[in-house]
Amino acid sequence: MSRIVVPALAGALAAALVLLAFGLRPAPLPPAIPAAGMASAEAPGLFPWEEDTIAVFEAARGSVVSITTAATFRDPWTRRTQRVPSGSGSGFFWDEAGHIVTNDHVIAGASAAQIALADGRVFPAELVGRAPQHDLAVLRIAVSGEPPRPLPRGRSAGLRVGQSVFAIGNPFGLDWTLTTGVVSALDRELAGSGGATIRGLIQTDAAINPGNSGGPLIDSRGRLIGVNTAIYSPSGGNAGVGFAVPVDTVARVVPELIETGRYTPPFLGVIHDDRATALAHAAGLDGVLVIGVEPGSPADQAGLVPLRRSRDGTLVPGDTIVAVDGRPVDSSAELEAALDAHASGESVELEILREGRRLSLSLTLG
Repeated sequence: MSRIVVPALAGALAAALVLLAFGLRPAPLPPAIPAAGMASAEAPGLFPWEEDTIAVFEAARGSVVSITTAATFRDPWTRRTQRVPSGSGSGFFWDEAGHIVTNDHVIAGASAAQIALADGRVFPAELVGRAPQHDLAVLRIAVSGEPPRPLPRGRSAGLRVGQSVFAIGNPFGLDWTLTTGVVSALDRELAGSGGATIRGLIQTDAAINPGNSGGPLIDSRGRLIGVNTAIYSPSGGNAGVGFAVPVDTVARVVPELIETGRYTPPFLGVIHDDRATALAHAAGLDGVLVIGVEPGSPADQAGLVPLRRSRDGTLVPGDTIVAVDGRPVDSSAELEAALDAHASGESVELEILREGRRLSLSLTLG
């Protein structure tokens, strides 16, 4: 019968046989030294950082839900309608009233959704509101008994590249899965499902796969810092590049969805168009060309001057907006994104070009 021996063990066995042939006894092996940062077998247990991670997961797990959606299908031959499964995703409780935040693309095209809680209970959900431009949506369930515990909220404004983050969700239907990583980058942009660019995203290397969408991204203190929304991968699987909507955006959009069912960006009252702006750029002007100003709007009250036509029929350029609160803008999308970082009623500082002079105007968004 043949025997396979690992080469290192074979050498040790030969040396022991030689020692025994001369009446010598091999020296006992020294005790194994655990590698740095690892617990030894004689002292089983968890390291403090492991206990912290477990505590974060166990505290947040009950606030995370699994979402299963269905779509209504009509058979063209029998003319009968039936519901068929259409997708799945994740979400989390926003408040004790049963409101659940998820991604808009999780529920897009669905006619019904069911919410599974960590304790095994399942509830039908109703749609409260959608904000496709931020890939956010709010559902609601009627929970009897003890209300769900919402996740504590942090801030995304102070996030730093390299800090630890945790993602909880249901990738590939594997419910309540924890993945860990760091903040890889900030202020990323990604094309949304509707074609609009989603801006200001958090990039993370915490594994985010299909089914994680809508789940929370939390920091090492268990505070919500983002909503996992997408991955960047040619294969469709995790490649270490995931994105999350920052919690500061979520905190601005979700209350309005709960109150009105839709999200309306803050109002400036400037009419602008990228084609006209491109012509202005060709003429050597920077910024976003102000084509028109709506009467009574914040822009009108601040005295912004629009493009106008002279008596002889020639077009006379008005103001161009070159920055919002020091953030340069060079297109309609950049202007809208800069304004959308504020809430209605907040003051902003506009930098404009007027007849070759750079001016600053302060106004309150409507």
